[in-house]
Amino acid sequence: MSAPTADRMTRLLALVPYLEARPAGVLMADAARDFGVTEAQLRKDLELLWLCGLPGHGPGDLIDLSFEGDRVRVTDTAGLARPLRLATDEAVALIVALRTLLELPGLAETEAVSRALVKVSAAAGEPADLAGAVSVSIDARAQALAVVRQGLEARRALHLHYYVPSRDQRTERTVDPMRLLLVDGHWYLEAWCRRAEGVRLFRLDRVDDVAVLDEASAPPEQAQERDLADGLYVPDAEQPLVRLQLARSARWVADYYPVEDVEPLPDGGLAVAVRTADPAWARRLVASLGGAAVVVEPRELADEVAADARAALARYQG
Repeated sequence: MSAPTADRMTRLLALVPYLEARPAGVLMADAARDFGVTEAQLRKDLELLWLCGLPGHGPGDLIDLSFEGDRVRVTDTAGLARPLRLATDEAVALIVALRTLLELPGLAETEAVSRALVKVSAAAGEPADLAGAVSVSIDARAQALAVVRQGLEARRALHLHYYVPSRDQRTERTVDPMRLLLVDGHWYLEAWCRRAEGVRLFRLDRVDDVAVLDEASAPPEQAQERDLADGLYVPDAEQPLVRLQLARSARWVADYYPVEDVEPLPDGGLAVAVRTADPAWARRLVASLGGAAVVVEPRELADEVAADARAALARYQG
């Protein structure tokens, strides 16, 4: 079963008890929001539910729904009113996630999360005991996110230790935070960088350390938030394009670095292109992957990488 099909099946099974718990009906917009789908998709799901029910498929065997304007309610559940129970792995994952939330510094809704954890643990039963054996620790990214949020809320400047992958450098800088962005599963801080004297995006999983300073955040008038209409990363067309073939073990490169023209390879790897003004960075990247990446273009860079590999082998053999 494909992921979209499995997601829809789960949603259909949950829709009936969801509606049963709201005998007066629910607005279509509210139900769509609760299930994380569009109203058009929700209507398609409800139309499919009308065709589902008990064996026999007669008038009294199928699920029956009633529509009144923008509201919908269930009038016959066909026996599917019992809420779904969490499987063991689902219950453990939910309990561990709630415990992890409680460990986050600066969490505003600590009391609400604590109440939810108590209720879920009580309902889960034995899986709650299994979750208790899981050790919870907060990684540096979560810590950085909490500190950045604190700086934004207090309108304070931040001091960062930041890794710049395009130059393979760890830098230190003071910034005036402007906003947080969540794009493709990654958190970014958009801020005025006093060192670069410009607006920059800082990906939080590349922040080694961050601290809130005892001085106000004061981005200058020329600091404008980036227009994201064309995406987070708009490559400079003037920069050279480097084409790489990545083995399966190096697919993470496409997630970590801004790449273009991503194409799957038959062996499970990827063909990608990346723009960089620093060919030395590409040489270091390929060398660090230990044979899991091959430079396809430009030819000059491919020859340099091959020469680096031969020189390293000669030193090793010598």
